Amino acid sequence: MKIIALSLLSLCCSLALGQKPLYDIVLKNGRVMDPETGLDAIRNVGITGNRIAEISSSELAGKQVIDVSNLVVSPGFIDMHAHGQTNKENEYQMHDGVTTAMELESGRGDMQKWLDSRKGKAILNYGASASHQWARTEVMAKSGNSTLDQVMNNQSNYAALKAEDLKPTLSLLENELYAGAIGIGVPIAYYPGATREEVYNVYALAADKKMIIFTHVREGKAMAIQQAISDAVTNGAALHIVHLNSVTLDEIDLALRMVSNAQQRGLNVSTELYPYTAGSTFLQSALFDEGWQKVLGIGYGDLQWVETGERLTESTFKTNREKGGIVIIHNMKPEWIDRGIAAPFTIVASDGMPYSKLAHPRSAGTFSRVLGLYVRERKVMSLMDGIRKITLMPATRLEPFVPSMHYKGRLQVGADADITVFDPTTIIDKATFEGGLKFSEGIRHVLVNGTLVLKNSTTIGEVYPGQPVYGKYKR
Repeated sequence: MKIIALSLLSLCCSLALGQKPLYDIVLKNGRVMDPETGLDAIRNVGITGNRIAEISSSELAGKQVIDVSNLVVSPGFIDMHAHGQTNKENEYQMHDGVTTAMELESGRGDMQKWLDSRKGKAILNYGASASHQWARTEVMAKSGNSTLDQVMNNQSNYAALKAEDLKPTLSLLENELYAGAIGIGVPIAYYPGATREEVYNVYALAADKKMIIFTHVREGKAMAIQQAISDAVTNGAALHIVHLNSVTLDEIDLALRMVSNAQQRGLNVSTELYPYTAGSTFLQSALFDEGWQKVLGIGYGDLQWVETGERLTESTFKTNREKGGIVIIHNMKPEWIDRGIAAPFTIVASDGMPYSKLAHPRSAGTFSRVLGLYVRERKVMSLMDGIRKITLMPATRLEPFVPSMHYKGRLQVGADADITVFDPTTIIDKATFEGGLKFSEGIRHVLVNGTLVLKNSTTIGEVYPGQPVYGKYKR
């Protein structure tokens, strides 16, 4: 890396002059863990500006020295799937060790406007995919093939895209890529009106631009996984399947085999899951159309209304669906999650929801839960493997499409100083389905681009070092 060379040059010059480098921040005596090189040793980390400048067993001098003895110094956690994209959600994510939170499933409409709205105001690094759902709706409305009322009432989600609207939709998506979008978000389960031909053409666009598709597959469990992989393979597109646990349920083992076999055969396919036995989404969405009980394998009482925490009945289901709002869906077994988390090729992502006191706990505790429950308590995987799933794996998955990811997910000289320091003996999620969102325990310090946003488990406040994460076509 060029940055590494420059850092080493600066260090060598200081040493040649007999000077001891003075770093902006030094993390002293921590257990430094880097999943790419395998480093797991007591080291001192020197940070200058927004970069890691030195990692050494020798004592380092710094303007600010933080003793992190008995703590793990890890690359900052990377969340590929976070719907909450304001600083309210960022604070909970930060207390969960996250330094980069992206919205890659649904994406964002009007990419340039959204990126501009967060510039200089974000605690964490941020980015999003181009939203296929938004693009098709925009084109349908502008062409007169969908009225504003239909758009506002989500009826356009049930409409097929007319032939004359396909090219403008694809063109709009391409423009979003040039505005900085990271691939294309295709949460097809939420707009069942999209035909197989329309979706196939979106995959073809991604292949042509050598970009990646992020998809929430249609209903159909493992069969829907097959369809997504087929669309990707026959077009030559890269594919990332979101939350494999909640879209495949009791067929997760078959779905895991599909993804694993695809990877072993050199196909550009990946997946993620979150470490909870419940999902969450909008009650007014297409996922709760007629037949949802059979598809999800649950009844009304398995739905928890976020606004009050109550379980729904047939009557309150109907009332609340007309009103609109978020529910938590209790429909997964712990053993499904265990097997998904244990698979060496799965990435962990939160699918974190917009802020609400009783929001799904994944919004605040995903990464601490993995390291606390699945690593320390259940010993499903090693600590290094747990860190790999939330740092290096998301970084390397995105790297071909996002140049800046080359500097994230690693704890090495020249890498971005996105760093999470945690206590491996106490780290755990504290948010619950009944009690709502709470900060995770055990996350001691978090740096974003070399700036402390969390120190001694306390929010610094009024610091906004988060930077946009652009796709490779950003002009």
